[in-house]
Amino acid sequence: MLWIKAFHIVFVASWFAGLFYLPRIFVNLAMVPAGSQAERERLLLMARKLLRFMTMIAVLALGLGLWLWLGWWRGAGGWLHAKLFFVLLVVGYHHACAVLLRKIANGTDRHSHVWYRWFNEVPVVAMVIIVVLVVVKPF
Repeated sequence: MLWIKAFHIVFVASWFAGLFYLPRIFVNLAMVPAGSQAERERLLLMARKLLRFMTMIAVLALGLGLWLWLGWWRGAGGWLHAKLFFVLLVVGYHHACAVLLRKIANGTDRHSHVWYRWFNEVPVVAMVIIVVLVVVKPF
């Protein structure tokens, strides 16, 4: 079980690295000057590749987390239910990133770079809450 836990942590950390960086690419995309098609296409390519990679990593992180959950859920307190709630929010955030990337790519997204800077803070807050719940187990 310790091997599963170790790889779960590695994949979660990798997934969150992508969740931190993809919205940063969105910030850059929102700041691309109107005539800079090559820069826009390069950033879109980076974002698409990162999203694909993040999704594979997320599947591994969630699969290993499910494996751990199946072994823990009987003895866990309310902290685990709260953690699972925030994990679902992170999955929703991941999905929102995919939707935003599609909108950016087809030109229908109108968010500013400032909005994306705030959007970029969501996974940081989620990660802090999840880590506190897992380590401190407040309830």
